[in-house]
Amino acid sequence: MAPRVLVSDELSETAVQIFRDRGVEVDYMPKLGKDKEKLAEIIGDYDGLAIRSATKVTEKLLQAATRLKVVGRAGIGVDNVDIPAASRKGVIVMNTPFGNSITTAEHAIAMMFAVARQIPEANASTHAGKWEKSRFMGVELFNKTLGVIGAGNIGGIVCERAVGLHMKVIAYDPFLSDERARTLGVHKVDLDELLARADFITLHVPLTDKTRNILSREALAKTKPGVRIINCARGGLLDEAALFDALKSGHVAGAALDVFEVEPATDSPLLNLPNVVCTPHLGASTTEAQENVALQVAEQMSDYLLTGAVQNALNMPNVTAEEAVVMGPWIKLAGHLGSFVGQMTEEPIRAINILYDGRVSDMNLAALNQAVIAGVMKASNPDVNLVSAPIVARERGIQVSTTRQDKTGVFDAYIKVTMVTDKRERSVAGTCFSDGKPRFIQIKGINIDAEIGAHMLYTTNEDVPGIIGLLGMTMGKNNVNIANFTLGRSGVGKDAIAILYLDQPIDPKVIDTLESTGMFHSVRALQFDLT
Repeated sequence: MAPRVLVSDELSETAVQIFRDRGVEVDYMPKLGKDKEKLAEIIGDYDGLAIRSATKVTEKLLQAATRLKVVGRAGIGVDNVDIPAASRKGVIVMNTPFGNSITTAEHAIAMMFAVARQIPEANASTHAGKWEKSRFMGVELFNKTLGVIGAGNIGGIVCERAVGLHMKVIAYDPFLSDERARTLGVHKVDLDELLARADFITLHVPLTDKTRNILSREALAKTKPGVRIINCARGGLLDEAALFDALKSGHVAGAALDVFEVEPATDSPLLNLPNVVCTPHLGASTTEAQENVALQVAEQMSDYLLTGAVQNALNMPNVTAEEAVVMGPWIKLAGHLGSFVGQMTEEPIRAINILYDGRVSDMNLAALNQAVIAGVMKASNPDVNLVSAPIVARERGIQVSTTRQDKTGVFDAYIKVTMVTDKRERSVAGTCFSDGKPRFIQIKGINIDAEIGAHMLYTTNEDVPGIIGLLGMTMGKNNVNIANFTLGRSGVGKDAIAILYLDQPIDPKVIDTLESTGMFHSVRALQFDLT
């Protein structure tokens, strides 16, 4: 059955057609985002929800979204999506951070020009029939120092444009590499140095606990007298009350704001100041940007629903379409390994240790880790998936560690998962052969070669005669067909294991029969999702 997507906000017909062309069923209802009750009534029929800013994806809506796998936001801001609730529900949240980058950067540059030359006030005065040439004395951008806080995608474009304007550009960004700074033609500085040196300061960081009020009252006090501040990123990055006071005192010569802490910002006292240029969150508002983000969200959602590729997700590791093809078998293997130890463990889990050996160690380990964790968590909670599993593990206090190493054995690559509880450690390793089929290669340190089936029986015992016959006879008497049979042992007369690949689920009474013989240390029926 083809996946279904609901578009509840305005998207272009070209974007909607992308879904259809890719084989995704799509219902275009651009006004539905404002009708919460109707949206909640029908959301359960859809695998994907494409939105802009009107639709509010709340915890209540997500509770009704029984089929939903992905929410795609055409744009960068996801303030209208409850991401923690989506993660708990197992719903991927994507945005499109690059489609409006140039537009937002250009708006920041335009706002810088506007506040430097007092263009809005001069325009209003001239329209009023005045000719107040001497009143509007501006400043040049040439040779001024621009402090860029956040030199990522949008901030990087602003840096390039400002260099082209022959400004001296300094940047504060903990993630900015020396090589990238050289490419942009900027100097890396710490925040205090930027505040002290900059004639203009522009903000280009997301709103997080670390960046909230990054331009606080204390930070504004450290700025150069006469500084001008531009914010086209997110409201909440600067203390608006402190900025108001700094503007009134003249310490800050001007500000250009496209975003506010509370929007619509109709009551902000900043609106009454003549040295403040304001726009109503227009950073991404160009025809080109709106079309770009719409096309991107349609492509991203289609890729995920059809191929499993994850791009620009906010609560899931990104996996490109190319990675999805190569990693598909390994992601399945990782899930099976987690499922094995999860089904074998009844006491509380303290830690999950994952070892990647050989070429698999160069793959996207974040995605593989989530597959392992999901496999473990599903054993006790079938509703867990790749998105929600890490949250469930974190809530249970489970520590997850990852180790990667170069090829060490006969296999080109393998994954080993070790489960740690207060009572024991249990490990299982697996690999993928050239046929792409995952298989177990080691359990409890015992080497084996077992394909993974939907229905399996796992037993441990001392290496003594009669075990194979006992298992075969018991399965035969209970009309259980054995598709495959794998044995392994640590040495003659020592620990041994058997894995039976069965054609159907095994009746619990058969388990009881085997346990009653006294020949086995443990007998466990296992189920694996092969879809």
